[in-house]
Amino acid sequence: MVRSTRSAKASVSSADTKKLLSWAEVQRIHRTRRGIYQTRGHLISLLTDFGQHTPCYPDSWADSLEEIYYTGEGRHGDQRLTPGNRALLAAIESGHAVPLFNKLAAGRWQHMGFWRVTQARYVFDEKAQRMLWRFTLRKVVPPESAK
Repeated sequence: MVRSTRSAKASVSSADTKKLLSWAEVQRIHRTRRGIYQTRGHLISLLTDFGQHTPCYPDSWADSLEEIYYTGEGRHGDQRLTPGNRALLAAIESGHAVPLFNKLAAGRWQHMGFWRVTQARYVFDEKAQRMLWRFTLRKVVPPESAK
């Protein structure tokens, strides 16, 4: 059964973006240590650390705090169209938003809100000397804060 993004939203409120979470709290939604959690091609949630703990995934902020460049799945060599990368591509088509969790330190996580995958590029990374999938994530503004 595909876990619904709606249930992820119900499990993590916007208030959670202000408090630190334990791994046990994050794992209630993100049920794997991998950065991309998907079920049968449906993207459920994402992890990042902005390359602080895992430099092979150099996620970064775009020009604003509303966009992130998220690195696809694959630690060594050129990244391929793995199930995780396919789920990110499928999320562009579906347009659904997923929670993003940022690892601050061991056992300390921050819920960064909900994000939509809006673009995918397969690019050569000069620093890593390999091909990477780079996905653009766009922050979803909750309806109550848009008033």
